[in-house]
Formats: sequence, C-alpha cells, structure tokens
Amino acid sequence: MRYLFFSILISCTLLSLPVLSQSAGNKGKAASHRKPVTPAPVAAAPPVSSGITVPSWLPPATPAHPTPTLLSDVVDTKLDVRFDYAHQYLLGTAVLTLRAHFYPQSNLLLDAKGFDIKSVQLLGTKAPKNLTYKYDGRQLAITLDRAYPREQTYQLRIAYVAKPNELPAGGSEAITSNKGLYFINPLGKEPNKPRQIWTQGETQSNSCWFPTIDHPNQRMTQEITLTVEDQFKTLSNGLLVASRKNADGTRTDTWRQSLPAAPYLTMLAVGDFAVVTDTWRGKPVQYFVEPKYQHTAKAVFGRTPEMMEFYSKKLGVDFPWEKYDQIAVRDYVSGAMENTTATVHGAAIQATPRELLDASYETSESIIAHELFHHWFGDYVTCESWSNLTLNEGFANYSQYLWAEYKYGADAAALVQQQDLAHYLEEAESKREPLIRYHYANREDMFDRHTYEKGGRVLHMLRKYVGDDAFFSALNLYLTKNKLSAVEVSKLREAFEETTGQDLLWFFDQWFMQRGHPELKVSHAYANGQVLLHVQQTQDTLFQPVYRLPVTVTVWQKEKPTDHHIAITKADQTFSFLAADKPTMVKFDSEAQLLGQLDEERTPEELIFQFYHAQNYLQKYEALDLLQNKTSDFNVSGLMRNALMDNFYAVRRTALDHLRGYRGPSANAVRGEIQRLATTDPNSAVRAQALVTLATFPSENYSSTYLAALRDSSYLVEAVAVDALTKLPGIAAHPQLAALENTPSSTLLVALANYYAQRGTMDHYSWYLRRLPDLTDPDLYQYLQAFGTFMIQMPVAEREKGIHTLEVLARTHPQYFVRLGAYRGLLNLAPSQPDLKTVLADIKAKETDERLKAFYNLM
Repeated sequence: MRYLFFSILISCTLLSLPVLSQSAGNKGKAASHRKPVTPAPVAAAPPVSSGITVPSWLPPATPAHPTPTLLSDVVDTKLDVRFDYAHQYLLGTAVLTLRAHFYPQSNLLLDAKGFDIKSVQLLGTKAPKNLTYKYDGRQLAITLDRAYPREQTYQLRIAYVAKPNELPAGGSEAITSNKGLYFINPLGKEPNKPRQIWTQGETQSNSCWFPTIDHPNQRMTQEITLTVEDQFKTLSNGLLVASRKNADGTRTDTWRQSLPAAPYLTMLAVGDFAVVTDTWRGKPVQYFVEPKYQHTAKAVFGRTPEMMEFYSKKLGVDFPWEKYDQIAVRDYVSGAMENTTATVHGAAIQATPRELLDASYETSESIIAHELFHHWFGDYVTCESWSNLTLNEGFANYSQYLWAEYKYGADAAALVQQQDLAHYLEEAESKREPLIRYHYANREDMFDRHTYEKGGRVLHMLRKYVGDDAFFSALNLYLTKNKLSAVEVSKLREAFEETTGQDLLWFFDQWFMQRGHPELKVSHAYANGQVLLHVQQTQDTLFQPVYRLPVTVTVWQKEKPTDHHIAITKADQTFSFLAADKPTMVKFDSEAQLLGQLDEERTPEELIFQFYHAQNYLQKYEALDLLQNKTSDFNVSGLMRNALMDNFYAVRRTALDHLRGYRGPSANAVRGEIQRLATTDPNSAVRAQALVTLATFPSENYSSTYLAALRDSSYLVEAVAVDALTKLPGIAAHPQLAALENTPSSTLLVALANYYAQRGTMDHYSWYLRRLPDLTDPDLYQYLQAFGTFMIQMPVAEREKGIHTLEVLARTHPQYFVRLGAYRGLLNLAPSQPDLKTVLADIKAKETDERLKAFYNLM
C-alpha cells in the first residue's frame, strides 16, 4: 500500500517546490553469542530510572500484539453479492470452505462487522443444516455439528447483509476510513462524479463486507460473483470466468483466483470504466479508468509490462498470478492498494495529456512500481502479523529505487534514496520505533515512514553489504521457500544467511529489532603520510545501540580516488590510511548508503572539489546544500551557476532553491540565468522553482515573466506564476487570470483561490461556489480555507450560501482533512462574523473523529 501522510498534506502547499535535504547516519546493537531463531522483540519503551532524561522521540509503553493464533483456516471463499444503492448495503451469500489448523475444532469464530445475519448453514450433508450461532455485531461465533479434525474440510453457507455506512467512523493517517466497502455517488445526485462501488481491505476491513478470519496469516482461494447493472464494468481478483445477462437488465460476472492469498487482499469494484488492454508474456494486463482518460491510460500505466519483466528477471521468480489489472477510483481512502492481481489507485493517478507534462517518476510511476512489487513481497509471501509489515512495505518501497535505477539511472535512484531518508529522519524527530514492532497502540500505526522509507533504506544497506549477486539470490531463496505463505523476519534473515554463509544476526538485530539510527560526527586530518579519520557515534546509546557500520571512505589525492572499506564497531574510533600527499578531499560514506545523520567536517574548498568530482547526485546535492550560505564567495557563486546547467534536473532545481535572494558576484547575470530557466528549461519542476526563486527578489520586476508563465504548457508552472503574482499588488493580472478560471486543473484552482482571497472582488463569490465540485479532496483542504478568507471582504448578508457550504462540509464530508479545511475556512471568517463562534463550537463538540478533535483542541 502506498500511503499519504496528513501531516505533509496540511503543512505543504502544492505551489511550493521544496528541495529535500540529505542526511546520513546509522546505529546498531551487538549480536549475542547465542543465536536465537528469532531476535527478541523490543518493547515500546525500556524501563527508565529516575534522574535519566528521556528523549522526546521515545514512544510511550504500548500493548504487545502477538501473531494471531490459528485455530481454523479459511481454505476457499465463494461470494455471491448484489447491491442496494438506496441504502448502501451489500446483499451477500458466502460459502466458506474451512479446516481446523491443527487441533480439532467444534466451534468457529469469524470476523463479520456490522452485518445482518440471515442464516448460517452447514453444507455437504443431504440437506443444508442450520447451525447455532451468536453474533455481537463484530464477530460471528458458530457452533459446529461436531469436532472437525485438521484432515477434514467442511463448508458453511452464510446469508447476510453488510451495512458499512452504519459502522462507527474510523481510520488513520495512512488509511482514512476503515468501513471496507464504499458507495460513491450511489444515487447519481452528484453531477460531476461517477457512480462507483469499491473496497479497501487493509488492514482488517474486508470483514466489513464478507465473513472471514480477517488476519494476514490466513490464506484462501476465492470466487466472487457480482450482479450489477449491465452498463457497469466489474473487477475482482483473478480471471473473469463467466458473464451472463439477466432478464431484469442486470449482468452477473464471476471472477476466480486460483492461487491462495490473504483475506485483506480481496477486492471488488463496480462502475463505468473504460478498459484498456495490454499483455505480459501472454497474461492479460488491463487498466480500468474513467472513459475520458482511456486515451492516456497507457501513457500512465503503459510501463507495467516492462516492470513485470524487470522484476521477474531481477528476482528470478516470474510474476506468479493469473493476470494483472489496475483501476483508478474516486474518493479513495489511501494512496493505492496491492489487492492480488487487481491494484486499486486513487483517481489522481489518471491524467490528461497536459497533466502528463508535470508527471515525473516520483509521482505515478513509482506508485505503480510499488504496488506491482507487492505481488511478490506482500501477496506471494505475506507478513504473518502487522508487526512484520515492513516485510511487505519495506520491499515495495525499495522497488521504487530498483525501478528508478534500472529505467532512469543512478541519479534518479539517488534522488529516491534521498527523499526516503529525509522522510524517515523527519518522522524520527518525534518517534523512533523498531522496524519489527510487537508493541503498538493501533495496527495502522505501522503504516509510517519507519516501515516504508526506513525499511527500504535498510534493504539497500543489506544489498551494499552482501553484494548484488548475494542480495538477489537471497531474495529468490526467500520467495521460493516461503511462497504462498505468511512469514516473520527470521525467514528473511535465514535466506540471507543460507545464501551468504554468514551469521547476519548483528545486522537484523540492530536494523530490524532496535529503534533509532546512528548519528555520526566525522573529521579527518593528515600527518606523517597518513590520513586519520575520526568517527564518533553521538546518538543516545541508552535508548539506541552502538552500531556496527560497514562503510566506504574515498580518499582523493589530486584527481585520483582510492576507496577504503572500514567497519565502525565502537562509539569512538580512529582509522588511518596511507597517503603520500595531503589529500584533496576525504569523503566518508562515499556511496551514500548509510541510514542516519552525518556531520562531516569539510572545508569550502573540499566541498567545491566534491561538487566538480562528484561520483553521484547525492555528493553534488550535499556540496550545494552545505555551500548555500556562502554564495558571496566567487568560487561558490561559479559552482552554483554551473549547477544551473547540470544534466540532472534535481541539481538544477536545488541550485535554484539555494539562489533565492542571491546577492553575490555577478548578481544581474545570475538573475538573468534564473529568468532564462523559468521560461526555457525542459523540466516543468525546474521552471516552477525558477519562478519561486525570482519571487525572492522583490526589488526586481519580473511581472512580465510571471504573466508569460500563465501561458506555460504546465499547470504547475501556471500555478506558481499565479502565486508569484499574488505577492505583487501593483500588477493588474485580472484579465489573464480570468482566462484560467475554467481550468480543469485542481492545482491551478487552488492557486487562483489563494489569489482571489487577497485580490478578488465580489464577482468571484459565484466562482468559488461553482468550482467547488471540481477540486480533489487534498486540494479542497486549501481551497476551502482560501474561500473563508475571501468572504471577509463581503457584506455579512451576502455570505449565507458560502457559510452554509463550509458548515455542511465541516460536519459531513467523508474525508476528515476536508472537514478540517472547511472548519479552518470558517475560522478565518470568524473574526469578522462573531456568531460563527457558536457554529464552530458546535462542530467541534459533535465531531467524533479523534484526529480532528486533536486538531480542534490546538486551534
């Protein structure tokens, strides 16, 4: 699953182009002499003696969550479902084939949330036999007719009605709702939105629409029969094996998956979709999109077969499933989900030809790669508990690096690596957890930057340590030995140890079982024909380990680099390397593979040398970043200007970011270069960053450049230009902006909304209301706040419709962050309309979502 962090959503605007900072660092724990089968799990917080300062990132004690006990196994699930759109019910019949896992069972406990249970029958006898059951609204406890041994399967038929909208509201930052089954515009009353039905099962929400044992260590084959209106397409796991038209104008489709998968990977979708066909080695590959996007579907998804080929060859395990489909749905509650053979994406992955101009690998293509790779790591081999989730998500995260490395080269891969490290370190400021967490408050807490980004970076370090041949051979062994089963982290370690012949407990212990990361202070000196490298691990070793860190150090003598491979094992160590002359540069972790924070002493001269002799993008970025406050120096200024001509767009973008407010040598020429990039650079992200940088020179008039950018081919560039014009009150841009008011771009609509909030007129009131339905949910968060600010300038008597709109959204919108945006819009307006305080207090008092209540209490 690809997730979105709400903390990012509400702190960043889509008009900014942040350049992520790079850091490096590490931490670890010595391996014990006796090697357990599985390293002992680390509790959420160790005991702390009085007088010891507890770091702010140490999480509070949380309960332990062992792997669910297997009493019974679901072997096969057959569902026959139809839908009641008016009530948003699923009318279902489930036939479950089950067996006792080991001990004979005379009772069965199924997860079934919010159902009306019509009947429970035992099949296989001459006539179906009604069974006794108890149901508490969450679990269905069934008394079997006798005790069944593990050698004997039995079948139950359960007739039920699933009522997902009647379940208590819930969700998390990663998965914003947990009701499992979603009806989108079920009565067709929203003119700009299609009617759809879709499901989202992770973590344990599929039991909101069919009865099962809803744990990741279950595994079942399945068949799903859906009866729908004939004009709608259906999608589910596996192959479409039957389709028949019915006399009442409906159609019944049957989808069958022959290989077993965990229940949370089951899905269905219904709606008006265009189906674009593709193929990989004779297996069907399809893309389900809204009809208006059918001509760009292959531009978005078309590299999928190439990815399937690449990963199959890289892993030595061919894509194992019957087919691979991808579908884009409206109002999705997460980023994307790797349902076996049928990945669900949010609607934002669809794009018009013009929107594709702003697409980059880091946007849609990395998500497509991520969800596909899950079909090996997550679907084919599944984590046995949510505590081991990084065995799914860490690998899927690393697949994004692997694809970038293969398809776009080392620089693109390094950018992925940099972003992952920055995301993890940002989260580590407020919490540090082991990758394998047996203690947590909520299982969805596992969907964080530790599980994803740290997990991926740890796999990269493991690859660098054992080498490519061993790394991919070990992954092949892990997949083939554990195929179609659920595992814990010890299985991964055993595969690497069997492959390499090494005891790797130390690596898995410090990186998977311990919290934190190393914080390194590195300095070097030259004396008596030797380079002396001093490395200190400065992290708090009471709560984090002292790490064992294999690392490469590159010593440059004039133009010649020499690599030295060292292993840091102590908190304070000095290493020496022979060198005939004083080195031009000493670069610690020259391969940029360590995960952690790195404070490495280098002179400006060394950093300039590093930029011009960089062995990878990260070395260039680091030099630019550390020299950004020295642009008044002639040599640094020249370096920045050289960076503006670099072949890799991220280097150009970084240099532009560091030239904001530039007042160094040849200032006019530098600003001219920036202006040139704003209009001619082939990459829209670079053009947009150039406009952001130009806006930091308030004494200069670049209004003509901004106005010209309003005609750019890129929506992103247009949006940034609008943002720049917002800060220039003396520039009359209303005619040019009016020409953009009917744009289909949600990003550009937000920019216009922010502009009109400051510079609009009464005439724009109807525009705000008219364009509201055209915004994506993430963009609504900002748009609604701008709308509230805009209404300040209006007479109180004229605000009624806008206030009512914001109030309804703040109370009822299904996405909690949209409710927050509407609330903040009302809050912006409240100082000029005191009676809104009562409305805001009532919204706050009636809100049931704990996330929103926490936000409201901070306001």
